[in-house]
Amino acid sequence: MEKLAETLIELIRRTSVEIPDDVNRALIASLEAEKKGTIAEGALKIIEQNIELAKRKSQPICQDTGSIIFYVDCPAGFDQLDFEATARAAVTAATKKGFLRQNSVDSLTGKNDGTNVGPGAPTVHFHQHRAPEVSVRLMLKGGGCENVGAQYSLPAEKLSANRDLDGCRRVILDAVLQAQGKGCGPGILGVCIGGDRATGYEFSKQQFLRTLEDRNANAELDALEQDVLKTANELGIGPMGFGGKATLLGVKICAANRLPASFFVSVSYMCWAYRRQGVNLGAAGQIEKWLY
Repeated sequence: MEKLAETLIELIRRTSVEIPDDVNRALIASLEAEKKGTIAEGALKIIEQNIELAKRKSQPICQDTGSIIFYVDCPAGFDQLDFEATARAAVTAATKKGFLRQNSVDSLTGKNDGTNVGPGAPTVHFHQHRAPEVSVRLMLKGGGCENVGAQYSLPAEKLSANRDLDGCRRVILDAVLQAQGKGCGPGILGVCIGGDRATGYEFSKQQFLRTLEDRNANAELDALEQDVLKTANELGIGPMGFGGKATLLGVKICAANRLPASFFVSVSYMCWAYRRQGVNLGAAGQIEKWLY
């Protein structure tokens, strides 16, 4: 458990202070595409400088180090209780080291004990498989981008959105329009079509574990992802809502079974500080491979 704790602290540090390569490439491409001398270009230059400074100083990219969400793929028999206890200890230690800001508070009292640990914090999702490997992915999701997530129930008459892919397209784009850069754009969308109210959001956030450069295996969803991305970047919202071309960096969509009475479209929004990283673990809990 001691080696695992060291691994998780390093995973937290790297996730908090470094942007994944695929996200950095998308931000650089967005900067190059913006018109020179505009506020949008200036905003993206500041983001670029922020990323470089955070990595060089090993300090959090954003003052809001976000909700701490672990995704663990593990074999049957893996001790989930020990892992979760170690993860909570690692979060506390990483907070003391300054890799995480002390920003998890008691919802009833508003008190902050400075550990980032409490009911639901951190969140750990386990998924068992029959392979022997253990992989741990970590997402740090800020509160600002969480605030502009949205869930729609189709049909949505005001948007003329019916229970079909065109209706899904309409509500996803409405979520972007309503955000207006408030979620620290350029953003990334994770979307789930279907499910219930809880699983819809859960699956939509799991889409953030995909790289920006991958393509959806489902042809219809792939076409929808590309269409929403193109259309959103033609809305003129731009970085931080200042206008420009870079409203979104990516769109990732999945579908889940639903009940006939319900048709939810759940939209999770990720800010430009797209903090996600992962590792494959060795037998002693050491890092064998970085996943992003």
